Amino acid sequence: MPLTPFQHRTLEVLATSSGPERYLAGGAALHRAPDSLRYSEDLDFFHDSEARVANAFAADRDALVAAGLSVHVEFSQPGMVRAIVSAGTEATRVDWAHDTAWRFFPLVRDVLGGWLLHPVDLAINKLLALAGRDEPRDLVDMQWCDREILSLGALVWAAPGKDPGLSPLLLLELLQRRGTVRPEALARLAVRETLDPMVLRAEWRSALERAESFVRDRPAEELGGLYLNRQTGTAVTPLSGVSLEAQDLMVHFGGPAGVVPILTDTGLR
Repeated sequence: MPLTPFQHRTLEVLATSSGPERYLAGGAALHRAPDSLRYSEDLDFFHDSEARVANAFAADRDALVAAGLSVHVEFSQPGMVRAIVSAGTEATRVDWAHDTAWRFFPLVRDVLGGWLLHPVDLAINKLLALAGRDEPRDLVDMQWCDREILSLGALVWAAPGKDPGLSPLLLLELLQRRGTVRPEALARLAVRETLDPMVLRAEWRSALERAESFVRDRPAEELGGLYLNRQTGTAVTPLSGVSLEAQDLMVHFGGPAGVVPILTDTGLR
């Protein structure tokens, strides 16, 4: 999402103390492009262990204070710290939290010098969040992911790789309960364009129908995987009724800290 000037300033400061043990995720990472749809109210940083949450927060707090910013801790517990970072009348909420190290891809370097979750991992996290809660921002973000990152069907098919307790059809059943958003709820979101709840609902139903058709068509041995183009490594949605070989695609499964597809003379493996 287009970052606010103060969020951008905060990230610039935090990039100076950033290592791969702390990375930006959530909505702020998902919509970093200036022409993206929604502004985020906070910055969400994740860590692979509770100990790293405490260590990263201590280092980040020192960097922020040294840069002339104020840090007010709202609450702190093992694996989670929330604070308001401010300067004058400008402020943003910042969360430091523990999350699993399992992901499809390694972290990617941010232009400011910090680390981000890979866009596809961000989209899958958003999908799992929407399945578990009914927040208008999650629905708006998920439809953005369907258009801009990877189709809903391919994301639903891959998501059980991260959460084996969920099947694609169970995920779709949970997602079908979303999509009804009241106009006043949409009006509270900071977005770059006006959103019509009726259009939003119709597009969501269409995305769900396409996703169900996709997951019912895939073979069980590929469950929990993404489909990558062997030449570029890009995650794509395979065509129905055409072999992966004919499409020059491979199945890619995740793992701890993400998995790097290996490029050879004959493509990825």
